[in-house]
Amino acid sequence: MIITTTETIAGRKIVRTLGLVRGNAVRARNIGKDIMALMRNIVGGEVKEYTKMLAEVREQALDRMIDEAKELGADAVVSVRFMTSETMQGAAELLAYGTAVLLAPASGDTPEAPAS
Repeated sequence: MIITTTETIAGRKIVRTLGLVRGNAVRARNIGKDIMALMRNIVGGEVKEYTKMLAEVREQALDRMIDEAKELGADAVVSVRFMTSETMQGAAELLAYGTAVLLAPASGDTPEAPAS
């Protein structure tokens, strides 16, 4: 499955648009991570606990979006975007969304040679 933030895929032709696909996940902070974040806020530096948590939730949302695209029979998802929103204090949703598409077979996509 090809996943891209662009509207096209270099060297491939989109032959059919299957529609919007999305995946989301909601995560809440926990007291242990909050204590470590508070300490990092005092001394400065990256809050690695939150960086790791956000990376995990981003992958989970992507996986769910890909699963939805596979159910439609897609070869790729183009124009992928991420959005976040606070669902309640201390919890946030991460949404991944894009357009599921079918691609022409790779062998039929070879660019034509320039005219001499």
